[in-house]
Amino acid sequence: MKYVVTVWFWLVFLLTAPVLFALGLVLFLVAYPVDPDRRWLHSLVCRWCYGLWLHLSPGWRTRIEGRELLPKGPCVLVANHQSAVDILAAMGLFHPYKFVAKSSLFSIPIVGWMMSLLGYVRVTRGTFSSMLQMLDPCRYWLRRGMPVFIFPEGTYSQGELLRFKRGAFQLALEEHVPVVPVVIEGTPQLLDGDGMWMSPRADIRVRVLPPLPPESFAQEPAALADQVRALYVDVLSRSPETKAALG
Repeated sequence: MKYVVTVWFWLVFLLTAPVLFALGLVLFLVAYPVDPDRRWLHSLVCRWCYGLWLHLSPGWRTRIEGRELLPKGPCVLVANHQSAVDILAAMGLFHPYKFVAKSSLFSIPIVGWMMSLLGYVRVTRGTFSSMLQMLDPCRYWLRRGMPVFIFPEGTYSQGELLRFKRGAFQLALEEHVPVVPVVIEGTPQLLDGDGMWMSPRADIRVRVLPPLPPESFAQEPAALADQVRALYVDVLSRSPETKAALG
């Protein structure tokens, strides 16, 4: 079944991704004068990616919890990172934001073109200068009232939560906006890291936790990163899904 599901997913993806890009390009050109932040385009992509691609197998179950907790204004959304599927799962929030994504994704035909149309923010892993350059476009979007979405681990964790990098938390402190923790579980059941093979069964859960207001922050980015990471450690340690995954 793994091979059947994998072939089915990639076949549908290859057939429908060009359609999504064509529709997205038309929407971008038509709507830009009244929607320069590309909220409509982001909404289309979220519903397509989450509603179609993440539901191609009847054995894939996805739950989104806590959408009502998402602030209406600018904020920094942070999430734990285990798999490439995390991006599709986060699309199920159906909330406007700009992803911060690794630069290599922007080079992928169709996928990268769409990310550029959406105004997502690129970052080069492992370079301090690129991390600093990432902050400027994020500040731009936050000041326009647009949330940004960041994986503070910077790369996939292998079962254990990695140390959180400070960039997301520096933004929240400087711009005085809430940090919104988003807990993603179960995506490695569907796809391991950047792998190709899909499992026929997966139970994915995306939870929005209560936003952390600026007045609750530790006053240094590194300390705030540790504060938020400790929250994740506590929440994940009590999660039945995480306990089941760890056996």
